[in-house]
Amino acid sequence: MSKVSVLVVDDASFIRDLVKKCLRNYFPGIKIEDAVNGKKAQAILAREAFDLVLCDWEMPEMSGLELLTWCRGQEALKSMPFVMVTSRGDKENVVQAIQAGVSGYVSKPFTNEQLLTKVKQALNKVGKLDTLMNSAPTKMNSAFGNDSLSALTGGKAEVLGGGAASAPVNPFAKPAVVAPAAAAAAPSRGLLNSPPVKAPTPAAAASGGRGQGQLRLPSGTQQCVIKALSIKEALLVVKRTETLPQVLDSAVLDLEQGDNAEVARLNGYLHAVVAYEPKPDSEWLQLTFRFVDQDAQKLDYISRLIARGTAQKHFVPGA
Repeated sequence: MSKVSVLVVDDASFIRDLVKKCLRNYFPGIKIEDAVNGKKAQAILAREAFDLVLCDWEMPEMSGLELLTWCRGQEALKSMPFVMVTSRGDKENVVQAIQAGVSGYVSKPFTNEQLLTKVKQALNKVGKLDTLMNSAPTKMNSAFGNDSLSALTGGKAEVLGGGAASAPVNPFAKPAVVAPAAAAAAPSRGLLNSPPVKAPTPAAAASGGRGQGQLRLPSGTQQCVIKALSIKEALLVVKRTETLPQVLDSAVLDLEQGDNAEVARLNGYLHAVVAYEPKPDSEWLQLTFRFVDQDAQKLDYISRLIARGTAQKHFVPGA
């Protein structure tokens, strides 16, 4: 029985690794290749057949939409399932992708379950799902952040956040990093039951933030203050809610840009989560958000934000 083959296309290696690990965990017999942009994917598709393409939208050299349009113009690729995996979840973008012939749509940030659902739907339509399901799946880890950890460290959890689960971790001790397991086990006492507020209070903003944005996590969307910014990461302050953000959660930071209030969507993951206030019942959390985009336009936008002084000066990356 021939293997089902999937091509993963994304300019961010972090996202490619997450997608590949998710698929391999659930479908042990799957064959996966990847490409860093649409141009590379085009060359691969021209010489090799695939049962499914999982593709980002915004990439250098050739976008996901351009790759999709090219595929639908090729006789051999007209009916190949093509799922867009992107932070462009606006209605007009979805309509544009549907008109171009997309088979499915996964919005970033996403969970393993959301991704697998779209993969199953796409493969089922072309009669390929049974081929995969006949392979006994391994036990899938539904915690997106834990898959992220393996993808980043190759199984060496100690590389990030100390990795020693045996040592007690105080999630509100500055500047300790809350590891995924520690954050999940944190006591619920003092957690706020109210939903995220629309914007941090003036007092919180005055303590460092000069810009605001919206952070999209697998657990939901929160408004945030940009406390500091570098070309590689941002320090964000968010209101604490019932669900604590997890280290290595995939996320999207939406920032308005220009006079037309266009939104820049910056893809990344949470590198650290600490209390913003030095007290056990801190109402605010400070998140270190690492960027994964390699798109030149987005990097230029971040550079211009830094030049305009959107966030605090004297920011030391990783501090």
